[in-house]
Amino acid sequence: MSEANGRASILVVAMLAMACVPLAADDFPLVGSYTENEPCKADTPADARVTITRTEVNSPMGLCKILDLKRNGNSFALDVECSGPAGNQMLGHVTFTMREDQTVDFSDQDGSYKSVLHRCP
Repeated sequence: MSEANGRASILVVAMLAMACVPLAADDFPLVGSYTENEPCKADTPADARVTITRTEVNSPMGLCKILDLKRNGNSFALDVECSGPAGNQMLGHVTFTMREDQTVDFSDQDGSYKSVLHRCP
């Protein structure tokens, strides 16, 4: 292998390694528990909440694994694989946008479902 090919190979490996680095907490501030379209109350049942981790979004509609995540300012675009309550599998794209009032706008890829998430204490 030539010296130039060796350098190119090292560069490719380094770029792949950087792409696999998990996001730090500051890079994905959506982690937490939320309610949809109304402020969270202490008596809101856990199964009525939306819970977001770095790897999944769990809601009354089903469990979604985060396959890819891209941040653009206060917006996060996620490619997800979801399992619905009836066991149906689907792939989708969703967007979460943090607002100044500490709520989060949610929209699916077609804009056919939108909601406002309110963080629970």
